[in-house]
Amino acid sequence: MTAKSVMVLGTTSGAGKSWLTTALCRYYARQGLKVAPFKAQNMSNNARVVAGGEIGSAQYFQALAARAEPEVRMNPLLLKPEKDTHSQVILMGQVNAELSRMEWRGRSASVWPVVAQALDELLQENDVVVIEGAGSPAEINLKGSDIVNMRVAQHANAACLLVTDIDRGGAFAHLYGTWAMLDEAERKLIRGFVLNKFRGDATLLAPGPQMLQDLTGVPTVATLPMWWQHGLPEEDGLFHASGLLPLPLGEGRGEGSPARAPLNISIVAYPRISNLDEFQPLKNVPGIHLEWVRTPAELTDADWIILPGSKHTSGDLAWLRAQGLDSAIAAHAGRGGAVLGICGGLQMLGEALIDPHGIDGNGPGLGLLPVVTLFETDKTVRHRQASFSSVGGAWAALSGVAVQGYEIHHGQTAPHSAMAAAGDVAHAVMPEGLAWQNGSGNVLGVYLHGLFEDPAVLQALFGVNTPTLESVFEGLADYIGQHFDPGVLDGLIAA
Repeated sequence: MTAKSVMVLGTTSGAGKSWLTTALCRYYARQGLKVAPFKAQNMSNNARVVAGGEIGSAQYFQALAARAEPEVRMNPLLLKPEKDTHSQVILMGQVNAELSRMEWRGRSASVWPVVAQALDELLQENDVVVIEGAGSPAEINLKGSDIVNMRVAQHANAACLLVTDIDRGGAFAHLYGTWAMLDEAERKLIRGFVLNKFRGDATLLAPGPQMLQDLTGVPTVATLPMWWQHGLPEEDGLFHASGLLPLPLGEGRGEGSPARAPLNISIVAYPRISNLDEFQPLKNVPGIHLEWVRTPAELTDADWIILPGSKHTSGDLAWLRAQGLDSAIAAHAGRGGAVLGICGGLQMLGEALIDPHGIDGNGPGLGLLPVVTLFETDKTVRHRQASFSSVGGAWAALSGVAVQGYEIHHGQTAPHSAMAAAGDVAHAVMPEGLAWQNGSGNVLGVYLHGLFEDPAVLQALFGVNTPTLESVFEGLADYIGQHFDPGVLDGLIAA
């Protein structure tokens, strides 16, 4: 078979490409078609483990929406920023040190044959390939080295949608300007404009869409209302506070019932935060107030503090100290407040970071767990299933709970030998060094990502079940089916 290809381009980053691509994957998959997602190059510190290595989280979820097994060909090139001027390059799921050292324009030329082969194979094996672009396809300083937007669109002869965020303002100018800066052959691939995140009365947009079509020949095929609570994990941006679900009736706010005090969870948002999408389920737990914090003052009312993953642990730890957050976290823990570190966050909680190979950097930790992390050249990338042993304090409900998740890290963590000899022992609460706890039980560090995506964990800690990804994907497909002009989506894959 040779697949039809549909591509979602955007006027800017954050226009809505990722979620619309996910919605299209499920829309076509539930027609009984064999569907695969594709993004040639993704720049993100949110990654998931698949067969063969790691890919961007967005393509992982798009594959699930397509009812396909996620695999490395769906995102052949993943760039994970470690510093403002440097990224770790993941090619076909594996770290490629040579490409990581290469100047980026030269890198594009080197990897295009791999990208093209992955796309060609998916086109041969599926009925529909839904492709996501990156940023804008019309950046003239980048176009000569483009391997993710119009070069891919032309290679696949894709029917392209161009989406813009109308909530930011200037949507018609963004659409027209992007279209105008494309080559004539590229313009012919644009089949429709999409206005995303619209608030208000859509009739007030007239005569804009018709005027835009008169200028370009391209119709506006959908006006998508603002939808905060679609339930899909954010790819890169920190999710907006207005997307949090309120505490419903029957959960402590019913008539005659006292309001249940919310659980205030603060996630430290350092510059190189990674895998932030794994906290999406916490948004859907009634009674949780979730916020991202960058200053000590924002931690004043925290019940839990979470130190998430980091793509540059020592750098983010230095930033954390520069903000004074180290003292605030230590004070919180000293009062018995709960602190959870995940992956890089676990490493920060320890006594020291030791880096003999120049992987991440040396430095003192926060000293809240009597452990030490040694960075190794080989990267651990794997799915894991394990059970918590006896867990104390704030996390006691996790005792005996079997969980599943994934590991992506260079560091290996072990008890601090001198501290252990003096009686300050880190308690291993999961096998093979996957989780450690302090003696008082209020500080916990785990290497497993995806903890809050596990229904057993949510049930143990909060007594709730959150919406499944299946229900989210179905909702997305219903949504675009309702708001796109009739026949447009099917027309994109018509012979």
